[in-house]
Amino acid sequence: MKRPYYVFNSGRLRRKDNTIYFEPTAEDISPPDEDELLTEFTEDENAIAYNTTQRRVVPIDDIDSFYIFGDINFNSRFLQFLTKYNIPAHIFNHYGFYSGSYYPREYLNSGYLFVHQVKHYTSAKRRLTLAQKFVDGAAFNMLKNIRYYNARGCDLSSQILAIEHLTAEIMMQVDIPALMGIEGNIRQEYYSAFPSILKEQYDFQKRVKHPPDNAVNALMSFGNAMTYTLCLSELYRTQLSPVISYLHEPGERRFSLALDIAEIFKPLYADRTMFKVLNQKMIQHGDFDKNLNYCYLKEAGRKTFVKEYDERMQQTIEHRKLKKKVSYRRLVRLECYKIIKHLLGESEYEPFKMWW
Repeated sequence: MKRPYYVFNSGRLRRKDNTIYFEPTAEDISPPDEDELLTEFTEDENAIAYNTTQRRVVPIDDIDSFYIFGDINFNSRFLQFLTKYNIPAHIFNHYGFYSGSYYPREYLNSGYLFVHQVKHYTSAKRRLTLAQKFVDGAAFNMLKNIRYYNARGCDLSSQILAIEHLTAEIMMQVDIPALMGIEGNIRQEYYSAFPSILKEQYDFQKRVKHPPDNAVNALMSFGNAMTYTLCLSELYRTQLSPVISYLHEPGERRFSLALDIAEIFKPLYADRTMFKVLNQKMIQHGDFDKNLNYCYLKEAGRKTFVKEYDERMQQTIEHRKLKKKVSYRRLVRLECYKIIKHLLGESEYEPFKMWW
């Protein structure tokens, strides 16, 4: 089964035959071990921190995508190789902020689906219907999170009532700006529950993105970027165009459909992981660096978060309709398939909602 690979150390990525080589930047390079793989996360906690004194190799058929956090050199031949084998690469800068993605040439094109995707965007009614579904799914999953913690000793009854009231208004909105206003109010109520969920360990008052101003905002931005890139990778494996979206306005230099889908999954993927690593003190105050007026997650904290995030993506649940176990990561692909069926008129789209 293919899997994502995460590269934190600086060095060079290159191809040779059907193999990807990671060569670290180091003055003293140990003799390469050809049997040693550029390992995905396993129970070995050291698998995430690649040894800077050894070369790593991995067969191309084992790679789903790359997440590059280190200072990596590669040339156009390497990118051509990724394109040949349909492997996207997501780039993060020195501070852990998402910079962009190498999105290879699409290989599952469908003009028929693309036409229908555009029609649903240009029709105000059809676009609003899909946008409402995205917000409804996101609101349900946010509500699921705070109900979970409310049942475990956090008094979040006021946030639950407020979000229930706002959710009832989603289908009443007549245009996208009004819908976005409701979505913003829901998130404001959701974020107000964070201090209780995190047991007042962090001074979190409101969501600040550009740049994040405290530890919770920094970790949330990082987790949201991980979820966005996961959705983008899964979109790449379908015939959907990632630039035609419904809740977020399509624009230049962004894959806005991945933003739409990520809204549904952020509560389960990014937020649940954040609550775990902070409440269990896997990541602590010392893992953040506050410089001037912004805060970012240090490399050790990013490694911890990504390890926990990746393990969550590998977890499986019994799917109620498919009657088989599917991974958390696979849920995103299934969501894409449901959107396709909606666009083609085969079945009405219903957003993913946690049932456990």
